Order: sequence, then structure tokens, then C-alpha cells
Amino acid sequence: MLTSTLQLLFANAAGRQVTVSLLDPQPTLTGAAVQAAMQTIIDRNVFTSAGGALAGINGARIVNREVTDIDMP
Repeated sequence: MLTSTLQLLFANAAGRQVTVSLLDPQPTLTGAAVQAAMQTIIDRNVFTSAGGALAGINGARIVNREVTDIDMP
């Protein structure tokens, strides 16, 4: 089974990285759309972290994970 996760990488007020993960991202996502959404998340203070509010964008990535079960007798 293959699963895809969109990871949004932010910097918080303390300068530490915060990752927000979203399952099954649209395959047609563009960098511009992701960046705009991340900026909206920051501007509207949607999330906070132990190190304070989200303060900047560090990047984004799609992580694909494949799990294969092993048949056992």
C-alpha cells in the first residue's frame, strides 16, 4: 500500500522547525499554491506550537511511503 503525505515545514517564533502533515495531497498541487496556503496559515495564526506562533516558511515536501505485508505461514 502506498501513502502520500504533504509536509508543510514552518519556523516558529523560537526559530525551531514545526511540521504540519496532510494525508493524500492533490497530485496537481503547485509550489505557488502550497506557498500561498502556508502564508495564509501564518497570517491567520491557524496553529501555534510550544515555541510560539508560526513565523516563517521553511519549505514543503511530499513523502511517499510504501508498506508491503509479508505473507507468513
